[in-house]
Amino acid sequence: MAKDDVPRAAQTPSRAPTEIRKSARRLRIMYDRLVDRFGPQRWWPAKTAFEVVVGAYLTQNTAWKSVERSIANLEARGILSLDGLRAIPEHNFRELIRPSGFMLRKAAALKAFVAFLDAQYGGQMEALRRAALDNPPVVRRQLLALFGVGPETADAILLYALGAPVMMVDEYLRRIVIRHGLAPETAKYSEIQALAEQAFAPNRASGNPEDLARHCNEFHALVVLIGKTHCGRVPRCEGCPLHFDLRKSGFRQPLRIK
Repeated sequence: MAKDDVPRAAQTPSRAPTEIRKSARRLRIMYDRLVDRFGPQRWWPAKTAFEVVVGAYLTQNTAWKSVERSIANLEARGILSLDGLRAIPEHNFRELIRPSGFMLRKAAALKAFVAFLDAQYGGQMEALRRAALDNPPVVRRQLLALFGVGPETADAILLYALGAPVMMVDEYLRRIVIRHGLAPETAKYSEIQALAEQAFAPNRASGNPEDLARHCNEFHALVVLIGKTHCGRVPRCEGCPLHFDLRKSGFRQPLRIK
Protein backbone atom coordinates (compact mmCIF):
# COMPACT_ATOMS: atom_id res chain seq x y z
CA MET A 1 0.00 0.00 0.00
CA ALA A 2 1.49 3.34 -1.02
CA LYS A 3 1.84 6.02 1.61
CA ASP A 4 -0.10 8.42 -0.57
CA ASP A 5 -3.14 6.15 -0.26
CA VAL A 6 -3.28 6.68 3.51
CA PRO A 7 -5.48 9.55 4.75
CA ARG A 8 -3.56 12.18 6.71
CA ALA A 9 -5.35 11.31 9.96
CA ALA A 10 -4.37 7.67 9.60
CA GLN A 11 -0.67 8.63 9.32
CA THR A 12 -0.74 10.49 12.64
CA PRO A 13 0.75 8.37 15.47
CA SER A 14 -1.27 10.02 18.23
CA ARG A 15 -4.28 12.30 18.40
CA ALA A 16 -5.33 15.09 20.69
CA PRO A 17 -8.31 14.55 23.04
CA THR A 18 -10.37 17.02 21.02
CA GLU A 19 -9.74 15.00 17.85
CA ILE A 20 -10.70 11.79 19.61
CA ARG A 21 -13.95 13.33 20.85
CA LYS A 22 -14.71 14.55 17.35
CA SER A 23 -14.03 11.07 15.95
CA ALA A 24 -16.28 9.52 18.59
CA ARG A 25 -19.11 11.89 17.64
CA ARG A 26 -18.70 10.99 13.97
CA LEU A 27 -18.77 7.29 14.80
CA ARG A 28 -21.99 7.75 16.75
CA ILE A 29 -23.56 9.63 13.83
CA MET A 30 -22.56 6.76 11.56
CA TYR A 31 -24.21 4.28 13.92
CA ASP A 32 -27.40 6.32 14.10
CA ARG A 33 -27.49 6.50 10.30
CA LEU A 34 -27.17 2.70 10.08
CA VAL A 35 -29.91 2.14 12.65
CA ASP A 36 -32.24 4.40 10.67
CA ARG A 37 -31.38 2.57 7.46
CA PHE A 38 -31.42 -1.08 8.57
CA GLY A 39 -33.21 -1.26 11.92
CA PRO A 40 -32.50 -3.84 14.66
CA GLN A 41 -30.29 -6.77 13.67
CA ARG A 42 -30.99 -8.92 16.76
CA TRP A 43 -27.65 -10.63 16.93
CA TRP A 44 -25.96 -13.15 17.80
CA PRO A 45 -27.38 -15.91 15.52
CA ALA A 46 -27.66 -18.66 18.17
CA LYS A 47 -30.33 -20.47 20.18
CA THR A 48 -28.59 -20.52 23.58
CA ALA A 49 -25.91 -18.62 25.46
CA PHE A 50 -23.60 -21.61 25.31
CA GLU A 51 -24.05 -21.86 21.55
CA VAL A 52 -22.84 -18.23 21.38
CA VAL A 53 -19.72 -19.25 23.30
CA VAL A 54 -19.09 -22.12 20.90
CA GLY A 55 -19.55 -19.81 17.92
CA ALA A 56 -17.24 -17.18 19.41
CA TYR A 57 -14.44 -19.73 19.63
CA LEU A 58 -15.07 -21.39 16.28
CA THR A 59 -15.27 -18.14 14.31
CA GLN A 60 -11.66 -17.27 15.10
CA ASN A 61 -9.75 -16.92 11.82
CA THR A 62 -12.52 -18.41 9.71
CA ALA A 63 -15.72 -17.50 7.88
CA TRP A 64 -19.08 -17.84 9.60
CA LYS A 65 -20.32 -20.30 6.97
CA SER A 66 -17.61 -22.70 8.09
CA VAL A 67 -18.73 -22.22 11.70
CA GLU A 68 -22.29 -23.04 10.70
CA ARG A 69 -21.15 -26.37 9.29
CA SER A 70 -19.37 -27.21 12.53
CA ILE A 71 -22.37 -26.23 14.63
CA ALA A 72 -24.62 -28.34 12.39
CA ASN A 73 -22.31 -31.30 13.06
CA LEU A 74 -22.59 -30.74 16.81
CA GLU A 75 -26.36 -30.42 16.61
CA ALA A 76 -26.66 -33.59 14.56
CA ARG A 77 -24.75 -35.47 17.23
CA GLY A 78 -26.82 -33.88 20.01
CA ILE A 79 -23.82 -32.43 21.81
CA LEU A 80 -24.25 -28.68 21.33
CA SER A 81 -24.50 -28.27 25.09
CA LEU A 82 -22.32 -28.22 28.18
CA ASP A 83 -23.18 -31.81 28.99
CA GLY A 84 -22.40 -32.79 25.42
CA LEU A 85 -18.96 -31.19 25.44
CA ARG A 86 -18.18 -32.66 28.84
CA ALA A 87 -18.97 -36.14 27.59
CA ILE A 88 -17.42 -36.24 24.14
CA PRO A 89 -13.74 -37.25 23.89
CA GLU A 90 -11.60 -34.43 22.59
CA HIS A 91 -10.41 -36.36 19.53
CA ASN A 92 -14.03 -36.92 18.46
CA PHE A 93 -14.86 -33.29 19.12
CA ARG A 94 -12.04 -32.19 16.85
CA GLU A 95 -13.49 -34.04 13.90
CA LEU A 96 -16.92 -32.45 14.35
CA ILE A 97 -15.50 -28.93 14.28
CA ARG A 98 -13.05 -29.62 11.45
CA PRO A 99 -14.93 -27.29 9.01
CA SER A 100 -13.97 -24.30 11.20
CA GLY A 101 -10.25 -24.98 10.90
CA PHE A 102 -7.60 -25.01 13.63
CA MET A 103 -9.53 -27.89 15.15
CA LEU A 104 -6.81 -28.97 17.60
CA ARG A 105 -6.55 -25.55 19.17
CA LYS A 106 -10.27 -24.79 19.14
CA ALA A 107 -11.27 -28.15 20.62
CA ALA A 108 -8.77 -27.75 23.44
CA ALA A 109 -9.87 -24.14 24.04
CA LEU A 110 -13.57 -25.03 24.28
CA LYS A 111 -12.79 -27.93 26.62
CA ALA A 112 -10.80 -25.44 28.75
CA PHE A 113 -13.79 -23.09 28.85
CA VAL A 114 -16.07 -25.88 30.11
CA ALA A 115 -13.49 -26.79 32.77
CA PHE A 116 -13.32 -23.13 33.83
CA LEU A 117 -17.09 -22.87 34.04
CA ASP A 118 -17.27 -26.05 36.13
CA ALA A 119 -14.50 -24.95 38.48
CA GLN A 120 -15.45 -21.30 38.95
CA TYR A 121 -19.21 -21.12 38.38
CA GLY A 122 -20.59 -24.53 39.24
CA GLY A 123 -20.94 -25.39 35.56
CA GLN A 124 -23.75 -22.84 35.15
CA MET A 125 -23.87 -20.25 32.37
CA GLU A 126 -26.41 -18.32 34.42
CA ALA A 127 -23.93 -17.95 37.29
CA LEU A 128 -21.33 -16.67 34.84
CA ARG A 129 -23.88 -14.25 33.40
CA ARG A 130 -24.70 -12.81 36.82
CA ALA A 131 -21.01 -12.31 37.53
CA ALA A 132 -20.49 -10.61 34.17
CA LEU A 133 -23.37 -8.21 34.74
CA ASP A 134 -22.14 -7.44 38.24
CA ASN A 135 -18.51 -6.83 37.26
CA PRO A 136 -17.65 -7.13 33.55
CA PRO A 137 -13.93 -6.26 33.93
CA VAL A 138 -13.35 -9.11 36.39
CA VAL A 139 -15.02 -11.71 34.18
CA ARG A 140 -13.20 -10.31 31.16
CA ARG A 141 -9.86 -10.88 32.89
CA GLN A 142 -10.92 -14.43 33.73
CA LEU A 143 -11.82 -15.13 30.12
CA LEU A 144 -8.60 -13.61 28.79
CA ALA A 145 -6.65 -15.91 31.09
CA LEU A 146 -8.13 -18.96 29.35
CA PHE A 147 -6.32 -20.82 26.59
CA GLY A 148 -7.34 -19.65 23.12
CA VAL A 149 -9.15 -16.47 24.22
CA GLY A 150 -8.15 -13.03 22.98
CA PRO A 151 -9.91 -9.68 23.43
CA GLU A 152 -12.37 -10.17 20.56
CA THR A 153 -13.49 -13.61 21.75
CA ALA A 154 -13.74 -12.47 25.36
CA ASP A 155 -15.84 -9.46 24.42
CA ALA A 156 -18.06 -11.52 22.11
CA ILE A 157 -18.81 -13.88 24.98
CA LEU A 158 -19.44 -11.03 27.41
CA LEU A 159 -21.74 -9.13 25.07
CA TYR A 160 -23.62 -11.81 23.19
CA ALA A 161 -23.62 -14.79 25.56
CA LEU A 162 -23.79 -12.93 28.88
CA GLY A 163 -25.49 -9.64 28.00
CA ALA A 164 -22.80 -7.42 29.53
CA PRO A 165 -22.44 -3.87 28.13
CA VAL A 166 -19.08 -4.41 26.44
CA MET A 167 -17.95 -2.92 23.14
CA MET A 168 -16.59 -5.53 20.75
CA VAL A 169 -13.96 -4.78 18.12
CA ASP A 170 -13.41 -6.87 15.00
CA GLU A 171 -11.66 -6.55 11.67
CA TYR A 172 -14.67 -4.84 10.08
CA LEU A 173 -14.70 -2.08 12.70
CA ARG A 174 -10.94 -1.66 12.39
CA ARG A 175 -11.25 -1.15 8.65
CA ILE A 176 -14.09 1.34 9.01
CA VAL A 177 -12.44 3.56 11.63
CA ILE A 178 -9.09 3.55 9.80
CA ARG A 179 -10.57 4.24 6.38
CA HIS A 180 -12.67 7.08 7.76
CA GLY A 181 -9.68 8.56 9.56
CA LEU A 182 -11.18 8.02 12.99
CA ALA A 183 -8.09 6.20 14.26
CA PRO A 184 -4.52 5.71 13.03
CA GLU A 185 -3.67 2.64 11.01
CA THR A 186 -1.55 1.40 13.91
CA ALA A 187 -4.41 1.62 16.43
CA LYS A 188 -4.59 -1.30 18.85
CA TYR A 189 -7.71 -3.19 19.85
CA SER A 190 -7.96 -1.27 23.12
CA GLU A 191 -7.70 2.10 21.35
CA ILE A 192 -10.48 1.31 18.89
CA GLN A 193 -12.58 -0.09 21.72
CA ALA A 194 -12.07 3.11 23.74
CA LEU A 195 -13.14 5.20 20.73
CA ALA A 196 -16.33 3.16 20.33
CA GLU A 197 -17.03 3.37 24.06
CA GLN A 198 -16.70 7.14 23.93
CA ALA A 199 -19.19 7.24 21.05
CA PHE A 200 -21.73 5.70 23.43
CA ALA A 201 -20.71 7.63 26.55
CA PRO A 202 -24.17 9.27 26.90
CA ASN A 203 -25.77 5.83 27.09
CA ARG A 204 -23.22 4.71 29.67
CA ALA A 205 -23.88 7.84 31.71
CA SER A 206 -27.59 7.06 31.78
CA GLY A 207 -26.88 4.22 34.20
CA ASN A 208 -28.96 1.69 32.28
CA PRO A 209 -26.64 -1.25 31.48
CA GLU A 210 -29.32 -3.13 29.53
CA ASP A 211 -29.83 -0.16 27.23
CA LEU A 212 -26.07 0.19 26.74
CA ALA A 213 -25.69 -3.54 26.03
CA ARG A 214 -28.44 -3.26 23.41
CA HIS A 215 -26.56 -0.46 21.66
CA CYS A 216 -23.26 -2.38 21.84
CA ASN A 217 -25.03 -5.39 20.35
CA GLU A 218 -26.61 -3.47 17.49
CA PHE A 219 -23.47 -1.45 16.83
CA HIS A 220 -21.35 -4.53 16.23
CA ALA A 221 -24.07 -6.26 14.19
CA LEU A 222 -24.41 -3.24 11.91
CA VAL A 223 -20.64 -2.95 11.55
CA VAL A 224 -20.57 -6.58 10.39
CA LEU A 225 -23.35 -5.85 7.90
CA ILE A 226 -21.42 -2.93 6.40
CA GLY A 227 -18.16 -4.83 6.53
CA LYS A 228 -19.57 -7.73 4.54
CA THR A 229 -21.30 -5.59 1.93
CA HIS A 230 -18.95 -2.63 1.54
CA CYS A 231 -15.83 -2.64 3.73
CA GLY A 232 -13.96 -5.80 2.84
CA ARG A 233 -10.25 -5.95 2.10
CA VAL A 234 -11.05 -4.02 -1.05
CA PRO A 235 -13.54 -1.23 -0.23
CA ARG A 236 -16.76 -0.97 -2.22
CA CYS A 237 -17.89 2.53 -1.37
CA GLU A 238 -20.58 2.93 -4.02
CA GLY A 239 -23.95 2.77 -2.31
CA CYS A 240 -22.45 2.50 1.18
CA PRO A 241 -24.61 4.28 3.80
CA LEU A 242 -21.42 5.59 5.43
CA HIS A 243 -20.06 7.27 2.31
CA PHE A 244 -21.47 10.59 3.52
CA ASP A 245 -18.83 10.63 6.26
CA LEU A 246 -15.99 10.12 3.78
CA ARG A 247 -17.23 13.09 1.78
CA LYS A 248 -17.47 15.29 4.87
CA SER A 249 -13.96 14.37 5.92
CA GLY A 250 -12.46 15.03 2.52
CA PHE A 251 -11.08 11.48 2.14
CA ARG A 252 -11.47 10.57 -1.50
CA GLN A 253 -9.60 7.27 -1.60
CA PRO A 254 -10.26 4.78 1.20
CA LEU A 255 -7.53 2.46 2.37
CA ARG A 256 -7.02 -0.98 0.90
CA ILE A 257 -6.15 -2.87 4.06
CA LYS A 258 -4.33 -6.17 3.79
